[in-house]
Amino acid sequence: MKTTTHIKEIQGGITAVAGFTAAGLSAGIKKNKASDLALVSADLPCTVAGLFTKNKFPAPPLRLNKKHLKKGGGRAIIANSGNANAFTGEQGEKDAKAMALETARQLNISPETVYVASTGVISQFLPMQKILPAIPTLCAGLSKEGSRAAAEAIMTTDTRAKECAFQGPVGKDTVSIGGIAKGSGMIHPNMATMLAFLSTDVAMTQSLLQSALREAVDASFHRITIDRDTSTNDMVLLFANSRQGKIINKKGPRYRQFTTLLKTACITLAKMLVRDAEGATKCVAIEVKGAKDDKAASKIAFAIADSLLVKTAFFGEDANWGRIVAAVGNAGIKVKPEEINLFFGPTQLVKNGHYLGVEAEKKIAAYLKSKEITLRLVLQSGKGKSCVWTSDLSLDYVKINALYRT
Repeated sequence: MKTTTHIKEIQGGITAVAGFTAAGLSAGIKKNKASDLALVSADLPCTVAGLFTKNKFPAPPLRLNKKHLKKGGGRAIIANSGNANAFTGEQGEKDAKAMALETARQLNISPETVYVASTGVISQFLPMQKILPAIPTLCAGLSKEGSRAAAEAIMTTDTRAKECAFQGPVGKDTVSIGGIAKGSGMIHPNMATMLAFLSTDVAMTQSLLQSALREAVDASFHRITIDRDTSTNDMVLLFANSRQGKIINKKGPRYRQFTTLLKTACITLAKMLVRDAEGATKCVAIEVKGAKDDKAASKIAFAIADSLLVKTAFFGEDANWGRIVAAVGNAGIKVKPEEINLFFGPTQLVKNGHYLGVEAEKKIAAYLKSKEITLRLVLQSGKGKSCVWTSDLSLDYVKINALYRT
């Protein structure tokens, strides 16, 4: 992706940051014996920030993590895929605690510094007889090269691992940030069926780290939508080991520089989720400019991005602008027809509410064969702007979700 000046992409994912190691293996949770247990570990106590699903039925690991987050510190994240440990009652609570306890015992750290994540099928008990015996091997396998293995171990319907890392200036220091994520379906703001784990060497107070993470998530994971569904297990965790520079304790220039770096990593991971959306053939950026304000622009962008008719038109590579303007009209924002200017990539198709004809549509037909598409709506109501990323809706999406448990 295009990054801000002085921010550079580096290799290594979540372990690109000094002091972090990771591992992944198959504990036999998944029927196909694919990798399904991941661990990320920090060699120093970390300040931790976290955001969690707004679903009213949060899974046991999330409830446990919220308790740990209140103390603000952390040393490790253990995550499994193939089973969400959600809607599992008291047994699910015990199992999440047992995962944290055994990991802490193996790493010789406090259980309250271990965060737990689970993703997969809802309403089934974890096979603890498989998970607990695998944890010692998982801990023994921690390495500086383990980011990819951990990223693969948290995948569910994902077709590829998702990881990134960046470096950039924060004051006089060079700060690194790395991350891994999973998610390809049930993706919608607040937050989605996704897990994202991030590491950094910045020194920052817990309250400011939490604030920076919220800003970054609002600019990234809260800007993507695939199918309007959210789940019970979604979370983003950010571990900061304070290796670089003097502690940031106010929202000054250094805070803003770090937040920009964090946004770069989160937006990169968020776009990876959309590109790997279940059955998707297109990654579509919906840009809205000239709305009354940013809130109005966001509502319009999501109305377009969430429209099943618009999404299927993108799958069919059809510049069906009628569906798009209908979605704008359904956004609940006052827009006059003559305000609408609609562009597919560089080509304008609607000018001041009027269709520009077949020649423009022919150019767009070729453009729509691309895997990366930008749809731009320019209004004349104000200075509000927003960008949302979505996918097309294909026949494979239905197949994947119809057969998910079989």
